[in-house]
Amino acid sequence: MFQPTQICFAHVAYQLQARYGLRPAGVPSTEVRDAAGLQAALATADVLVVSGLWRNELLDQAPRLRFIQSIGAGTDQFDRAALAARGVRLASAAGVNARAVSEHALALILALARRLPEARDNQHKHVWRGMIGDIAAREDELGGKTLLVVGLGRIGGRLAQLGKAFDMNVIGVRRDPAGGLNGADTVHALSALPDLLPQADFVALTCPLTAETTGLIDAAAFARMQRHAYLINCARGRVVVEDALIAALQSGQIAGAGIDVTHDEPLAADSPLWDLPNALITSHTGGETRRYEDNVLDILQENLARLGRGEALLQNQVV
Repeated sequence: MFQPTQICFAHVAYQLQARYGLRPAGVPSTEVRDAAGLQAALATADVLVVSGLWRNELLDQAPRLRFIQSIGAGTDQFDRAALAARGVRLASAAGVNARAVSEHALALILALARRLPEARDNQHKHVWRGMIGDIAAREDELGGKTLLVVGLGRIGGRLAQLGKAFDMNVIGVRRDPAGGLNGADTVHALSALPDLLPQADFVALTCPLTAETTGLIDAAAFARMQRHAYLINCARGRVVVEDALIAALQSGQIAGAGIDVTHDEPLAADSPLWDLPNALITSHTGGETRRYEDNVLDILQENLARLGRGEALLQNQVV
């Protein structure tokens, strides 16, 4: 059994300690906002709640650390083997922002279909756009369109349900199709993706970053997409080969992209993506919600209770 004595909340912006303090009396805690603060706090912390500030070399500076609760659903920044060797448990926050990210993905789909970025640009220029004779240049409807969801977990499954609510045909892709439809009309293995891409009007990425998904959407994938199709990336930036994405947008190989995540973050100021009229960038805000801190703390407290009871299985266990 494990009884924690010091929790360190480490995030550049989230108000985790303040929200934790509103709950019934718990474990003493501290909060840090930068790498230097985290390095100092690790001398005494046995529980760490962290995501982007983590660096694997910090493990050697954390003699008392026993448990890490990731603030995000992704845990690719953690060296799992090193944690296991040191007896440090790790749990993700998978599902914590499933509602927010799925709604964000749908918002990007709607924004692109309804040409909202263009409308905002016209507003800034005081331009009242007239009626359009060219059918291909008009706003569009989602009903009857095909949505291909790559990654049919919590986020992808809810996006599939939202797509169905808009009368879309939803095709799901997941690592193990035996996991079920999860809201989609059909489900396929990742190996079927090349054959599915030509069928899609919208390709939405909601998969985790793994060795299998890194660089999944490359030049060959863009070449198989329809020219009127859109890419929506709410997964990880490195699932897409960014140079291939830029080339596909510049050449009109695809109609556009809704981009919440990029290969490197923040996106470099000189990246061509900033100035492409058919790219909508939302600066990795897909998971943002006013309930985020409380959602993470619910998982943290459940896992601390399980550790205190000596249970072997944690909620969203990774290590």
